[in-house]
Amino acid sequence: MSDWFQNLAMYFSFSFVQYAFIAGIMIALSSSLLGVTLVLKRFSYIGDGLSHTAFGAIALASVFKIANDTWFVLPVTIICAIVILCAKENSKIKGDASVAMISVGALALGYLILNIFSPPANLSGDVCSTLFGSTLILTLTKTDVIFSVVFSLLVILFYVVFYNRIFAITFDEEFAFASGTKTKLLNVVMATVIAVIIVLAMNLVGSLLISALIIFPAISSMLVFKSFKKVTIFSCVFSVIGAALGILISIIAGTPVGSTIVMIDILCFAICKLISFIKNR
Repeated sequence: MSDWFQNLAMYFSFSFVQYAFIAGIMIALSSSLLGVTLVLKRFSYIGDGLSHTAFGAIALASVFKIANDTWFVLPVTIICAIVILCAKENSKIKGDASVAMISVGALALGYLILNIFSPPANLSGDVCSTLFGSTLILTLTKTDVIFSVVFSLLVILFYVVFYNRIFAITFDEEFAFASGTKTKLLNVVMATVIAVIIVLAMNLVGSLLISALIIFPAISSMLVFKSFKKVTIFSCVFSVIGAALGILISIIAGTPVGSTIVMIDILCFAICKLISFIKNR
């Protein structure tokens, strides 16, 4: 056991491990906040749709040789988030259909662009890293960490300030609108915040696994707690613990960071399911 702690201390002496841990914790915390609202509104699949859109934007950024692709990917993802939100209210194209159309189209377009225009030397490796996270979180620079921390704090601040309004539109959007809440504007702001979370989370778990980072903590907390506040708090705790353990295990065992975090989330979900079953018995 002492050797294990010595190895862990040795790993944490490297700056890239410290960067990965700080960014990972902040990303997991901000991702879990709106997960509860998305699950309760039955719109949790938006994470997949926006993450695939971000993948397509990354492919375009690589073609145009944009040095810092985050500033290109972020506005594209925000625009698509707002489009999906507007389509949700369209009677002809329902929300789930718009998510499926955008996600599949963006994923196919991104991979096609990477194959046709100026493909890198190791195309399969780059695509795998983007889709599944791989070791992206371990290659963050100090600027990337500052970006992740600042935007994560902005997401947390937004949630705290607008908590009552978010609670209202989560359970009864029509009543919230009737009581004076600008629901459409709040939904647009929430779509923007979700897009920011998606772009941040791509460094942690990759574009294909982002939904797990958003959904599993929320669902697991709902199995144990009943009130909205307790579910939200436990979801944050659950997400942070999963991210921390996933990063530590991946560093020591050499496993992919994203899939390790998701497997820990699944394990915790199974534990919460068992607790719920025992309580119901």
